[in-house]
Amino acid sequence: MNEKYVINIGRQLGSGGRIIGKKLAESLGISFYDKELIGITAKESGLGKEFFEKADEKTKFGFFGTLLGLVSGVGGEGYTDNYLQNETLFKIQSDVIRELAEKNSCVFVGRCADYILRNHPRCVNIFVCADPGDRIERIVEYEKISPDKARSMVERVDKQRTNYYNYYTGKEWGVAASYHLCINTSLLGIEKTTEYIRSYVASRLEI
Repeated sequence: MNEKYVINIGRQLGSGGRIIGKKLAESLGISFYDKELIGITAKESGLGKEFFEKADEKTKFGFFGTLLGLVSGVGGEGYTDNYLQNETLFKIQSDVIRELAEKNSCVFVGRCADYILRNHPRCVNIFVCADPGDRIERIVEYEKISPDKARSMVERVDKQRTNYYNYYTGKEWGVAASYHLCINTSLLGIEKTTEYIRSYVASRLEI
């Protein structure tokens, strides 16, 4: 039996999902990957980090930023080049995620890891959300910006992550049917939510 396992976390901006993922990894003694994937993928592929940053799930210059903006017009050379570039970068990143999951037990945050690792025999897919007010408050504190700017950031990033996830997976971002467990951090707070998820993972995977 393969004892390695993966925990894939999707999250709303400001929900605390990244913090929970990191705490989970630390408490379980396993690897944690979020933005770190960009550097690892760039190194493995020999391409610059800027290529993967532009195709990242919450960057406006990713696939949908280019597709919907139609920079060079429909069917134009720039459109085709950008489309192929983002498809290629997603495939490279997907290969890296699979390789990492084969080597060690991991926590992955975002990057469609739940879909990429859908055939992994021991995985748990979780979506972390929070009430709008708590999300905005957390972003204001972390980013040092006004509530209005935080609200705009939430709307923008939610849309970008939805487009990215739905396009590459064919599923719906943030919809319960796409995950094993969906949880609202506003109900228990970050620490207790982390403990709850850890208990759920331990029971599901018998670890």
